[in-house]
Amino acid sequence: MQYVYGRVGSSVFGKAMMDLFLEQYSLEELARMALDELAAYLRSKGKNRFDDSEQVAKSIQKAVRSSYRLDKVVEDSIDTILVTSITVIQTFQWQIKEIDKSITRIMAGLQQTLQTVPGLGPVFTAGIIAEIGQIERFEDETKVAKYAGLYWRKKQSGRFTVEDTSMTRNGNQYLRYYLVEAANSTRRRVPEYGAYYTKKYKEVPKHQHKRTLALTARKLVRLVDALLRKNQIYTPKGALIHET
Repeated sequence: MQYVYGRVGSSVFGKAMMDLFLEQYSLEELARMALDELAAYLRSKGKNRFDDSEQVAKSIQKAVRSSYRLDKVVEDSIDTILVTSITVIQTFQWQIKEIDKSITRIMAGLQQTLQTVPGLGPVFTAGIIAEIGQIERFEDETKVAKYAGLYWRKKQSGRFTVEDTSMTRNGNQYLRYYLVEAANSTRRRVPEYGAYYTKKYKEVPKHQHKRTLALTARKLVRLVDALLRKNQIYTPKGALIHET
């Protein structure tokens, strides 16, 4: 199915394909299925998120017709393994959703300010708070950033630029993960962070998204530190600041 993935690769398509496999259609059945029927199936499973479900259906049928036919015994074994693997994946996905719901319920009962930042949400907020602990144990935001491993070592030449220097591999990898993922979410919802991401993306010579996201996460550390240390809710630049 590499041909199909190359044409349509997306998370929505992945779910639709897993559902398609679980239906246990044979290759012959998929190849003979009416195009509009397969397209309708994909629209249903993909919740109408495909730009062109008919083109996806054509790609699937083309991949099926050009695929290598296996011996019946081997094919049955592979089908069993495939269905089992998909079932395990779906079980993990369900468990993740249940854990997220539990985190949301717990965070709803806690007084905290980070969730007032658009894009953070209960899961990222819980992760950041859990890894930082008491903000008072850090002297300032630079210490928080260093603890998360969001800093860059200066070169001996003194001509140091973040854009072309590797980030340290030290620090709390879990806190770094939450901050980077939170930054990626926040930059889509907060204009200040979106503009910062765009500006840095143009300045970074290589690995633009990865490096720029790390820089955006470093900027987010300053906000996280300020909100936790002052117990303030988030307000956009120029707005009044309120304490909780």
